[in-house]
Amino acid sequence: MQRLSLNATRSSIITNHVRISPRLIRRTFRTSSSIRSTALKQPSVDHGYLPNSPSPITTSLDFFDAVTDKTIPAYRVLDGNGEVLEGATVPEIDEAFARKLYETMSLCPELDNVLYNVQRQGKISFYMTSHGEEAAIIGSAAALENTDEVLGQYRELGVLLWRNFTVREVMAQCVGNEEDQSTKGRQMPVHYGSKKHHFHTISSPLATQIPQAAGIGYALKRDPNRRGKSCAVVYFGEGAASEGDFHAGMLLASVLDCPTIFFCRNNGFAISTPAAEQYAGDGIASRGPGYGVMTIRVDGNDALAVLAAMREARRLAITNSKPVLVEATTYRVGHHSTSDDSFAYRPRSEVENWKKTDNPLWRMRKFLESKNWWDETAEQEMKTRLRKEVMAEFRRAEGLKRHQLGELFTDVYAGDMPWNLKEQKDELARLLKKYASWEPYQKERAKFKNNGEDVS
Repeated sequence: MQRLSLNATRSSIITNHVRISPRLIRRTFRTSSSIRSTALKQPSVDHGYLPNSPSPITTSLDFFDAVTDKTIPAYRVLDGNGEVLEGATVPEIDEAFARKLYETMSLCPELDNVLYNVQRQGKISFYMTSHGEEAAIIGSAAALENTDEVLGQYRELGVLLWRNFTVREVMAQCVGNEEDQSTKGRQMPVHYGSKKHHFHTISSPLATQIPQAAGIGYALKRDPNRRGKSCAVVYFGEGAASEGDFHAGMLLASVLDCPTIFFCRNNGFAISTPAAEQYAGDGIASRGPGYGVMTIRVDGNDALAVLAAMREARRLAITNSKPVLVEATTYRVGHHSTSDDSFAYRPRSEVENWKKTDNPLWRMRKFLESKNWWDETAEQEMKTRLRKEVMAEFRRAEGLKRHQLGELFTDVYAGDMPWNLKEQKDELARLLKKYASWEPYQKERAKFKNNGEDVS
């Protein structure tokens, strides 16, 4: 089946009898034709510079809303059929690396499909998928060193998978069983964390990880053992970039010269709000120069383009000890979360059109096939193997007990347990004793390791 990539220079895009108009693209992303910028004009006569300032003096009363009259371009290597664009340079990869990249991208939807469905069955409380954003997440992860510090938003499971976080560990966190070392069953599903994998625990409040990442970059800069070797990488959506924490993080990192990469997944929607209603400027990339930050926009559905852009972003960040902003334009194919029905604010046909015209998995697969590194036999073997592993690990995970009930009170404070937590633990013990014979309590306690006896 032939597939074509999106090309905003055409009057429309047609593939498999599906037409996507520029109006739809503009409504979702704000492209060049939806922005009318007045670019900065340089003085025609030399009147010198303001004292203590690099600003040249001008006699023209000109207002501007952009530093250039051109829309920021998006870097791309592969077209929609996985073919290398004329003039593009393929990043240095070998067969083993390319296959791992594609297989990790393919594992994400296998996990997403199972865990989304089991949430609908009431077996876990919550879930968020990364459908449509696999190239942006895995491609960027593949460009990093495993010791780089990562702060995710909530769709970055693929970063952990690339770093060999196992399916068993994924299931343990989402189910919240006794093997969950991310949060010991005390957090919502998809709030992963792993000190071993240098992946900081995800938190629900939006954008809080962004200024934290600037601080971590500053700490790496000050550590003689990690200076010039590691960087911090923070992931966020274009909706999070509307929060004040985004600007605080960018300002802090730019002023203090922190080796922090700000990676924005611009997937077109902040829950139900399309990007066109979130900002009036040229995306998120246009904000980088305002903070003096090196910036690039990349096609987030092109895994090789993201890989190349992130490799260079990492080199710039570490070599210069400076922040870098990467905006990856992609499309959120799935609902925002299991609490969202996206078809209430976008037509189902729009989602299906994007899946057919700009599928990141298809593009990567076709590239592999063009190199004779992949075929239909390998595709079916991989899908069968991954699906079998995911299902087996979920069945195993749901059969295990939770952590001991007493873990509810640990890991909050260092040292001895403070008096207020001791009082709460004693109160829980009193209630457990009082209702020891009540059947609902007995059933609930049986779900915990040692039946909650460590609190009694």
